[in-house]
Amino acid sequence: MIPFRKNLVTRMDNIRFLLIVAFGFLVVLLWENWQKDYGPKPAAVVSSPAPSANVQEDLPTATTGVSTQTATVTQNEPIVPITPPPASKVITVKTDVITLEIDLQGGSIKNLDLLQYPEENDNPIVSKVREMFGLPIVVKNKAPIRLLDGNPERIFIAQSGLIAGNGSAAAPDHHSVFTGQQEVYSLQPGQDTFSVPLSWTDNNGLVVNKTFVFKRGSYEIGLEHSVNNASAAPWSARQYSQLLKLPVEEDKGGGMLTGLRAFDGGVIYTEKDKYQKIDFDDMVEENLDVTTKGGWTAMIQHYFASAWIPPADQENHFYTKYLKSGQYVIGSYSPQVTVEPGKTSSFASRLFVGPKIQPIMEKVTPGLELTVDYGVLTFIGKPIYGLLNKIHDLTGNWGLAIIGVTLCVKLLLFPLTQSSFRSMANMRKVQPRLKELQERFADDRPRFNKEMMELYRKEKVNPLGGCLPILLQMPVFMSLYWVLGETVEFRHAPFMLWIQDLSIKDPFYILPIIMGITMKIQQGLNPAPVDPVQAKIMKMFPLVFTIFFLFFPAGLVLYWVINNTLSIIQQTYITKQINKTA
Repeated sequence: MIPFRKNLVTRMDNIRFLLIVAFGFLVVLLWENWQKDYGPKPAAVVSSPAPSANVQEDLPTATTGVSTQTATVTQNEPIVPITPPPASKVITVKTDVITLEIDLQGGSIKNLDLLQYPEENDNPIVSKVREMFGLPIVVKNKAPIRLLDGNPERIFIAQSGLIAGNGSAAAPDHHSVFTGQQEVYSLQPGQDTFSVPLSWTDNNGLVVNKTFVFKRGSYEIGLEHSVNNASAAPWSARQYSQLLKLPVEEDKGGGMLTGLRAFDGGVIYTEKDKYQKIDFDDMVEENLDVTTKGGWTAMIQHYFASAWIPPADQENHFYTKYLKSGQYVIGSYSPQVTVEPGKTSSFASRLFVGPKIQPIMEKVTPGLELTVDYGVLTFIGKPIYGLLNKIHDLTGNWGLAIIGVTLCVKLLLFPLTQSSFRSMANMRKVQPRLKELQERFADDRPRFNKEMMELYRKEKVNPLGGCLPILLQMPVFMSLYWVLGETVEFRHAPFMLWIQDLSIKDPFYILPIIMGITMKIQQGLNPAPVDPVQAKIMKMFPLVFTIFFLFFPAGLVLYWVINNTLSIIQQTYITKQINKTA
């Protein structure tokens, strides 16, 4: 029995050490993310690029066979400033959910605003409190989020065009000048869809009509290139669609926990390998060269995604490029199509530019919902999101949905937590006797361990029983952290009273303080570790966590408050039941 007792003591020490390390890791994680969100930011280092004057560098290179990749540019090569071209005319388009501009030079889409997603939101209760104390009212930026941007310092545009085959006359690419029929288009009452036509001709019989199609309530934009070959010779071309972006310095993360943040960069979806991330460093090191049936290419960021979706039944070639101007390109081109003299042909594609709402994205194309990045714990985060969504459908309030998920998690872990709390209650009951043994055998550690194990055996106490539920809670907590941080539905989502945005910190820090109090109460219901050093460390956790939770999303703190409150109720009841039978 002595070897068993020694092993059990060792396991107890290891488990306690593991819990302290796990909590320590969580503290480091909280610190890293606090620094990321609220710490000092380095000054953004931005080049001075604009749409490249070199019409070859930012175009896909294709032959009748495979693509010919351009030379790779190393990260150490200096950025080459580009002189902006003269401003061209634009067509303004407005639907019920987006506004955008179509540049007649190339028919590129830029300056796309999401009308239902303002940069910031008002909190009337905070404003009233500030007014009561004579503090100035903070003016919020209610301008809509600009997803695609024509600003040379933050350029992000959707480009498309045609690449002429060998021996064919020139094709209109995103540098060619188109003509339009009117300067402004908008969705009218009772209208569900409308088109914006552009036209280009080489004055030798080749006419290309480029048409964008917009729908009510949709973040999906249809694109069609219709070719009328009235020349005397056959003409061949491919259609390409690409996203060009200049990521600014603040878009890039740092630190050892960068991988735990939402991904910002390129992604593709292929028939063979499905969803793949391609960060900007990958684009610098190597040009993507992949052929697949269907699929899509995209640039994604926190809450929002922009994706070109070619026809699912055709073979598409995916590519990336890093330009000397510091810009990145990801896109695809179609198989080559030949248009005989006197014939017409067309190419099609779709552009999704909007919030990463999973049920909507699932209907657009397979795999697009995977752009919602829940990190390494996606297998837990996805079910949590699904449960949150179902509860929200019933309650209409995301705060109540979080409370509902907390209840469901507690019910799921109820058998384990019930056993854990019983074990901790029994441990607390024998704590005075354990303290007495510790004092009696302070200089004889082996004898103390022997007597402690005998006490546990006699009182039927499992010293390891309280550890497993705590360890199981941690991945749930981390998954919920990613779900709340990455799910766009929580952005500006109100709960009640002063909590008008579950995705940002509590403006009055009330929830974090309540969380710290509940954590301290719960800690008081648990037996203190025998090791005085461990006991001192554990006593610090409520204060440390309260400080960090001051700056964390209110929705996450709400989950922890409800979880702690339920645990306190459950543990208090079990302790009373055990004390009655004592």
